Amino acid sequence: MTEYVIHPLVVGANETDQGIMTYLRGYGKRIWIPIYVFYLEGGDKKILVDTGLEQFMVPPEVGEKYGLDILEFEDALAKVNLKPEDIDIIIHTHLHNDHCENDYKCPNAKVYVQKAEYDFFLNPHPLDHRYYPDILDDVEVITVEGDQEIVDGISVMLTPGHTPGGQSVVVNTAAGKVIITGFCCNQGNFPPQGGVVTPGVHLNAIEAYESIKRVKEAGADIILPLHDWSVGTKVWGR
Repeated sequence: MTEYVIHPLVVGANETDQGIMTYLRGYGKRIWIPIYVFYLEGGDKKILVDTGLEQFMVPPEVGEKYGLDILEFEDALAKVNLKPEDIDIIIHTHLHNDHCENDYKCPNAKVYVQKAEYDFFLNPHPLDHRYYPDILDDVEVITVEGDQEIVDGISVMLTPGHTPGGQSVVVNTAAGKVIITGFCCNQGNFPPQGGVVTPGVHLNAIEAYESIKRVKEAGADIILPLHDWSVGTKVWGR
């Protein structure tokens, strides 16, 4: 099976509340969360997980605090010797705007998303304002249903709740099985004493709980929470 190396690239950051990550816990604690693009290096395709924010304003001390470069999409790709037109595949964890604003810059990419997520994106409920209607206008969308292999060594597992069709990305690496969560969370959702904490933003709390529990119990050697700063501190899978 093909082995990959995972490069986390920070393409934005948002100031929020810890309770946005952890349901019924941590409210009142202000935090910054990173917005990632993951480059999956290996095989014969150039593959990204998510494309992040297009425009953002982040105080320079935020990146300095965590020792990470917060870069525009093109500059982030340049760090791994890529240009947007090099990208063959984009796998989306979900279609909130902060995960897909740069898709249109990748004219040669096929975009993989769960059918349930795409259907909701086309007709979102007013409760969730994070779906931008024109964000996928210029890309080729391929829908999948449930757990599916995307290419050799990379598959997706359906993990709804945060959104109707969130999907976590399972990557085979030399260090074992890595799962990039398909829902917004940080280390606070995986407490060291065990168990899981439901993502703080969800359309279905029970599904969100079952999804994070499924990820925790999936036998991964490494779990990468989608919005945790520690994720950006190294290249994963070597």
